[in-house]
Amino acid sequence: MTATSGFSLFRRRNRSIIPGFGLTLGITLTHLTLIVLIPLAALMLRPWDIGLSGFINQVTEPRVLAALRLSFSTAFAAAAVNAVFGLAVAWMLVRYDFWGKRVVDAIVDLPFALPTAVAGIALTSLYAPNGWVGQFLEPLGIKVAYTPLGVVVALTFIGLPFVVRTVQPVLEELDTELEEAAACLGASRLETFIRVIFPVIFPALLTGFALALARGVGEYGSVIFIAGNMPMVSEIAPLLIVIKLEQFNYAGAASVGIAMLILSFAMLLVINLLQRWTRRWAGV
Repeated sequence: MTATSGFSLFRRRNRSIIPGFGLTLGITLTHLTLIVLIPLAALMLRPWDIGLSGFINQVTEPRVLAALRLSFSTAFAAAAVNAVFGLAVAWMLVRYDFWGKRVVDAIVDLPFALPTAVAGIALTSLYAPNGWVGQFLEPLGIKVAYTPLGVVVALTFIGLPFVVRTVQPVLEELDTELEEAAACLGASRLETFIRVIFPVIFPALLTGFALALARGVGEYGSVIFIAGNMPMVSEIAPLLIVIKLEQFNYAGAASVGIAMLILSFAMLLVINLLQRWTRRWAGV
């Protein structure tokens, strides 16, 4: 056996440094097919009982359009709020030591463990016109409960941990020597944050924003209590799907679900492309 043929045999036998690639690939594809692809295929096929024209009529109803607009706009607003304040919380937990830090760190994960219906009831009792917080906002003309603003509050509550837990590891691994070098070169704290720190953490921040946005679009339990569920005003798309199912309008419910799926996919695709561009721009 020549050296060239021996090297080729070695390459064929060691095409991957990960052991069990074929087995893990098969398990992954099988799991994704059973859990993701088959249910999505069933969802896509269901509305065709009413035809393309029926599908278009279902998703272009004024009530459906209003529900979709409310779900996506409030989810985007809540994710934007969480991007700002979630970054501040992550910064505080990483950069400062204070009494009760572990308690605060644990409270951040509370929306993960708390049932969403319980969160919705608690927020409604707080922000209702006669609630602990709402009674002070009502004289100022600010109404939270039973309005779209209440939906934003609920989605902000359940989406905060996604941003904090995504940005926090990146901040922990950030080399403080970069900040010291910027300070030695005469940069202010604001300039150091904008030009040195933010480009590094922005891809992670964008990931947390996308996770919070995706969670908010499909949220149901924490919203239905505080939203008021008034058609054309504060009715979210997931609730409209449930209403259509209760009316045995399965094709209509599936049509709304497909509309949400298409919009969510397009939205996440744009975010992923932006994230890839920012990683290249930041050199991460």
